[in-house]
Amino acid sequence: MGTVILLRHGRSTANGSGVLAGRSPGVDLDSTGRTQAEALVQRLSGIPLAALVASPLQRCAQTLAPLAEARGLTPETDPELSEVDYGDWTGRELKDLANEPLWRVVQAHPSAAVFPGGEGLAAMQCRAVRAIRRHDERITAEHGAHAVWVACTHGDMIKSVLADALGQHLDSFQRIVVEPGSVSVVRYTELRPFVLRMNDHGADLGGIVPPEPESGKEGDPASSDAAVGGSTGRKDRE
Repeated sequence: MGTVILLRHGRSTANGSGVLAGRSPGVDLDSTGRTQAEALVQRLSGIPLAALVASPLQRCAQTLAPLAEARGLTPETDPELSEVDYGDWTGRELKDLANEPLWRVVQAHPSAAVFPGGEGLAAMQCRAVRAIRRHDERITAEHGAHAVWVACTHGDMIKSVLADALGQHLDSFQRIVVEPGSVSVVRYTELRPFVLRMNDHGADLGGIVPPEPESGKEGDPASSDAAVGGSTGRKDRE
């Protein structure tokens, strides 16, 4: 199976103003977000990318645009990677939402949270994990088990995928932090996913690239075995 870079879109105008944008149209990146998008070109310069997949919302398209141009790749849009449907909460200020009774449920028991007029967080996790695994299976079939690809989506979406990869219940996903412009990396294998990065803002991502198959040998799927004692940091021994 492949390796997915889970990219949260850059900081948006809604992020900067403390508003829950949800699926509201016309939410752009702010100046910080545009800088984060431009920086991706250099941050991922050493990573061979097989594909770019994105949420249909504008801030995700804007985040991927510089990288897509630099790599000559056309991002694929997938509605299943769209933001949570926050229903009646959409467009409201976070400071006001914190006074709603549902806020405590979202914080302490998110698997039970269903937004009025919107979707539940448990349903969101199902579609997020389903979409990421579906794209990973397709990209692996097309490009091989050493393929690396990017999925540009939203904070709660990425947190839910990471919780699944870590074997955590959704009720623990609020312990995970995913900031705008950050990358988190999951490598899928036959038996288990491996979480390689979380909420990463650094420039050196070379360690996420799977080792190439040895010359003259067929490439085996990525091993599902964990290194006893921890990773050695050497690709030829992973």
